[in-house]
Amino acid sequence: MKIWVDADACPKPVKQILYRAAERARVELVLVANQALAVPRSPLISTRTVASGLDAADNAIIDCAAAGDLVVTADIPLAAAVVANGVTAINPRGELYTAENVRQQLSMRDFLDSLRGAGVQTGGPPAFDQRDRQAFANQLDRLLARLARL
Repeated sequence: MKIWVDADACPKPVKQILYRAAERARVELVLVANQALAVPRSPLISTRTVASGLDAADNAIIDCAAAGDLVVTADIPLAAAVVANGVTAINPRGELYTAENVRQQLSMRDFLDSLRGAGVQTGGPPAFDQRDRQAFANQLDRLLARLARL
């Protein structure tokens, strides 16, 4: 089992939670980004730097993640792709992506994107806060326990 992180937009507190969890659970953690990242020195934690470009990190994760792995991403198209491949995925707020809810979220994302394209102000997500950190940590613990049994 590996944990793959879409690291370009992953909040720093989530990365810190993941570093601790990887060490505690003895699980390999791979952060994928289009720029170099500073990570703790550990045989379990690594980075994969991809070329700059649209969806380069997403494509690298899609190509490498396998059933039994966990992907952490706020990118709904990436989540949809890995879930379709049988990979477990969560967002940095701790929400588990499923085959059912990721399709709904993808439709909503596309709808909001079309509104923005028409000039409508749609706003953004709420600020990342302590409740989000706790929800992520709790969901991560549940998933690590479940995936370790597979």
